[in-house]
Amino acid sequence: VDPGTHRITDANPFMAELLGYTREEFLEKELCRIGLFQNEAACEAAFRELDEKRVFRDDNLAGQTKAGECRTLELVGNLYEEAGRQVIQCNVRDITERRHVEEDRKQLLAREQAARQEAEAANRAKDDFLATVSHELRTPLSPILGWSTLLRNQSLDDATSVRALESIERNAKVQAQLIEDILDVSRIIVGKMSLETRPLELDQIINAAIDTARPAADAKSIQIQTHCDTDVGLISGDPGRLQQVVWNLLSNAVKFTPNGGRVDVWLERLDSDVQITVSDTGQGIGADFLPLIFDRFRQADGTSTRKYGGLGLGLAIVRQIIEMHGGTVRAESRGEGQGATFTVRLPVKGIGDKEDTTPGGGLVFPTVGKVTPFVCPPQIYGLRVLLVDDQPDTLEMLKAALEQCRAEVRTSADVAAALEVFQEWKPDVLVSDIAMPGEDGYALIAKVRTLEQQAGKRTPAIALTAYVRVEDRRRVLQAGYDRFVPKPVEPSELLATLASLVSAE
Repeated sequence: VDPGTHRITDANPFMAELLGYTREEFLEKELCRIGLFQNEAACEAAFRELDEKRVFRDDNLAGQTKAGECRTLELVGNLYEEAGRQVIQCNVRDITERRHVEEDRKQLLAREQAARQEAEAANRAKDDFLATVSHELRTPLSPILGWSTLLRNQSLDDATSVRALESIERNAKVQAQLIEDILDVSRIIVGKMSLETRPLELDQIINAAIDTARPAADAKSIQIQTHCDTDVGLISGDPGRLQQVVWNLLSNAVKFTPNGGRVDVWLERLDSDVQITVSDTGQGIGADFLPLIFDRFRQADGTSTRKYGGLGLGLAIVRQIIEMHGGTVRAESRGEGQGATFTVRLPVKGIGDKEDTTPGGGLVFPTVGKVTPFVCPPQIYGLRVLLVDDQPDTLEMLKAALEQCRAEVRTSADVAAALEVFQEWKPDVLVSDIAMPGEDGYALIAKVRTLEQQAGKRTPAIALTAYVRVEDRRRVLQAGYDRFVPKPVEPSELLATLASLVSAE
């Protein structure tokens, strides 16, 4: 390149081809007008730098070919003397592909860093969650173990003993609900949560949930007001899961509302949807946490000084259940101290829609904070019951409960012993655990039903199990049991199930 005129005096074929020219077209053109530089001002600046420093370098030139194609170029220019005259030599390289590779690498690195940060945040959230789980599971154990020790020492008066027993039962139910929430979240994560839908009236679901939440509300003098439109009609849904949704929303409202506050529950029909609204006068939700309120492993306050207990799973479970019903749930709050409103919308489906009519449907979950009264149904008197469970403590507790209601009880700790008692004693009802070492409850009921086929009779049977998924319940009933009672077993629930089964027979 001539330093005075800036014209190209010589070029190799590659240089011309790079910018889309023939060599003949390329020669005698000005360097500033062949597409190497973005504009003429940039080109003039390069020549000034050459005059001052005798060298110019730019490894990120936005060049353009004769046809208008953009290329990324690297240019090194040197000013030197040759045969008594000054000459500029320019070396140009096309680095477009290299830049693309570098850009792809940067984007990949950015994505990896973002994914790593997200994974680290998720791991921190899980670690915090596990710490919270440990705390929340241990907390109910303190009154359970403490009161148990005092009761064993027989140092309490009658009134205190009653309160001690109520505290043990209440905290055991709290622990059972924590476990159920953890299991529900694990089902959600692996996609195993399922519904058993049937025609239902939502006002009955809401009233049942309110009955469960009312003791906690009464303890804080919180009013629960209902505004239910009784003409919304039937919808198709899972009654147990929908009651769980309403109970979770009510439980949160009561938990975060101060003494003397108020919780309102609305049920109304909006076009083709049914809407449930739970509103409270509680502490509200901060604007920064509101978008995260339905996320798993999230709590507004996860510190050791937090005021409210719980695992922070309830609302994640609520969202999953509602979305599985084809509905939506949203949270609103004007901010801290301004209360919160949760709104659930469910589509009104035709009652003719496909339904799961599996027997024994409906979710069973503990009535947290509510002490269940012990009542002996008259059908239990004189009933011959064979109890089978490999856990001695459970066996002894259930035997005591049944004998208190004047039932005749025999117990066995394994299938072989149970079959001997069954054939010799001929009980009126069989009550058996499912998970046992060696042969399990499924093996027992199969052998019992085989024996009965030969004898031409059928003994009513109840299964006890800590496996409480829908598919577990189906398997129990298909195996030959007539009823299903989840563990931990409440004596009152077992008695009621026995009475119902005997009456049906």
